[in-house]
Amino acid sequence: MTQLSFSDAEHAGKRKQTRREIFLGEMEQVVPWKALLALIEPHYPKAGRGRHPYAMDAMLRIHLLQQWYALSDPAMEEALYEIASMRQFARLSLLEAIPDETTILNFRHLLEGHDLSKRMLEAVNGHLIKRGLLLRQGTIVDATIIDAPSSTKNSLGTRDPEMYQTKKGNQWFFGMKAHIGVDRDSGLVHTVLSTAANVADVTQTDKLLHRKEQSVYGDAGYTGADKRGEVKGKKIRWNIAERRSRIKALSEGELKDVSELIEHLIAKVRSRVEHPFRVIKRQFGHTKVRYRGLAKNGAQLNVLFALSNLWMVRRRLLAMTGKVRPQVGKNRDVQVIPA
Repeated sequence: MTQLSFSDAEHAGKRKQTRREIFLGEMEQVVPWKALLALIEPHYPKAGRGRHPYAMDAMLRIHLLQQWYALSDPAMEEALYEIASMRQFARLSLLEAIPDETTILNFRHLLEGHDLSKRMLEAVNGHLIKRGLLLRQGTIVDATIIDAPSSTKNSLGTRDPEMYQTKKGNQWFFGMKAHIGVDRDSGLVHTVLSTAANVADVTQTDKLLHRKEQSVYGDAGYTGADKRGEVKGKKIRWNIAERRSRIKALSEGELKDVSELIEHLIAKVRSRVEHPFRVIKRQFGHTKVRYRGLAKNGAQLNVLFALSNLWMVRRRLLAMTGKVRPQVGKNRDVQVIPA
């Protein structure tokens, strides 16, 4: 951005920082921009005789804003006009042309078409490994259902053919599953898979392992994972939770007490896998699929979990760059120091 509009100048001169500005200031510091831009650059349109493309950096920033704030393409375009902090994060000005919804959509299609979303997760994890934040000694596996619209009141008059329904407890769900492999020690996601909701968790176990882990943790949905052909014989210590009905069926006594203690200890480790789900669903607002088809939604999930990794360790990353200082008092959170 070379020149501020009157609106941007007025916004820059205000005294109080909003929560959105603080959050975007933190993300500005922790996102590995050079690594992500290097992935996209070979595939990004070059300037020619036709329409001059928008800056690649601006389009990447817009794409990340969409994920953080759960915005559709039209809503993202409007937000860039209405919200100065988002516009400044994207390094845009009202004195210049703002990317429209079609341009935003085309950038997303570029990422999907070249399978760059998965590589973005790998680039973020590589960035975290270099800083000692992703250890890869153990893996926790789990899956969550992400709802899809079950109504047929749409332009096609059909439900998404790649989404299926499944029963969990006494409730039916229609949609897809996000399967993740999480680092045991840091709680960061290293692998993401997308399937229809009716696919059994245990069938995806092998695809969630990175082959360097010494132990694997999972809930009762992964019972029998160690006996499946694709993982049988591997030197892995399996820590799979027993079904609750089996624990309850034990007679009162020392055996039941020890079994419950073991289950409690396993559950303490497994609980870390719930943190990334909480971030994308509650912090980023991703509670329903946004697109039709598993490929598009799977690509989005890779970006979302890459961003959730950065969000979960942002304080430690900021501390490494010397951009934070501890707050004095009961709330010992950290605050961004303006550059």
